[in-house]
Amino acid sequence: MFLSRYERMIARRYLLPGRSEAFIAVVAGFSLVAVMLGVAALIVVMSVMNGFRAELFDKITGLNGHAVIQGYGGQLRDWRQIVAEVRATPGVTSATPLIEQPLFASFNGRVEFAQVRGMRVEDIRTNPAMKGKEVLGSLNSLKPGGEEIAIGSRLAESLGATIGSSISIINPQGSATVFGTMPRIVQYRVATIFELGIYDFDKIFIVMPIEDAQTLLLLGDAVSMIEIDTNDPDHVERIIAPLNDKVGDRGQITDWRMMNRELFEALAVDRIVSFTVLSIILIVAAFNIVSSLIMLVRSKTRDIAVLRTMGATRGGLMRIFVTVGVTIGALGVAAGGVLGYLFITFRANVVQFIGLVTGQQVWDPSMRFLTELPARTDPVETIGICLMALLFTFLATLYPAWKAAGTDPVQVLRYE
Repeated sequence: MFLSRYERMIARRYLLPGRSEAFIAVVAGFSLVAVMLGVAALIVVMSVMNGFRAELFDKITGLNGHAVIQGYGGQLRDWRQIVAEVRATPGVTSATPLIEQPLFASFNGRVEFAQVRGMRVEDIRTNPAMKGKEVLGSLNSLKPGGEEIAIGSRLAESLGATIGSSISIINPQGSATVFGTMPRIVQYRVATIFELGIYDFDKIFIVMPIEDAQTLLLLGDAVSMIEIDTNDPDHVERIIAPLNDKVGDRGQITDWRMMNRELFEALAVDRIVSFTVLSIILIVAAFNIVSSLIMLVRSKTRDIAVLRTMGATRGGLMRIFVTVGVTIGALGVAAGGVLGYLFITFRANVVQFIGLVTGQQVWDPSMRFLTELPARTDPVETIGICLMALLFTFLATLYPAWKAAGTDPVQVLRYE
């Protein structure tokens, strides 16, 4: 939409009304603020939702892989052959043997539920979800037969354990005796305390070399599952489909969608609902622009009539008022983008400030899974939000601009 010189001049003057029209300027200011808040809210909420899903996906699949093969009866005896078959499957990037068993951990009279995970030492040191997440100690200190383990930070806090503490792991399925099954209790030294960033994992996980886990659980040379990573997690079902015929008789194959279906479906629904609800703010801002432009048109009725008598066209008047409204919206969109960027950049400080003001813990890791508020901004999505706001603004200007263009100069100036 191109404006002539006089149309630009008039639009600029209408954007800055005089003292007698201060109320119109206040309404226009409210419209700008409404657009700004709507755009900022959408950018922040969608970025947080994207970050929440991405962080959960990265951490969950980093520990559990894109799919797992779980042995029937909890054991895979020929796991080396299965690992070789899995790695030979197109699209599979890695296959990692694991032992995972829910047990109990005890220290100084405290007993906590624990998820014991046995992994090969090289897999522990290179696992992307654990690498560099040590709070105390180092994963490199773990070695087979060393009777040393790594535990989650929340579990260490619950037990009151630290580096060097000797904790007992209790396996209820112990040795059979004439008096019945006696629980198997083995002591291990805490060599490393890690923090994965997911509260539920940090509260229960104990990691040890796979050989020590086999000894603890009396598995011999068996493992309980094989973790699979692929080059395309969104199409993991297609990639692992050939494995059903190869290993389906020895174990059950489950992908990440099946393991976490409820969680990710809930996130998807929450994302759609949040976007829809917050979009209402932009609709309200659009109505504010409509009201401010209608007030401007009514206050400028005489000026519009004079312009019409001087040769201004209906199209020219429509362009003037559309430009005024779209300019308000564009300024609001730009301010909203800056506000959203600042909020996302300093989100930890904002959450901390809100907590201090309200006296409440705004981000509770035990309720939110993650220990920190995540955010991941999608540039395409952000551009889409800005364009949507501009579209709402443009549509809001059409009716007032049409009313201005329809002003009859004869009726307005007949008594002047």
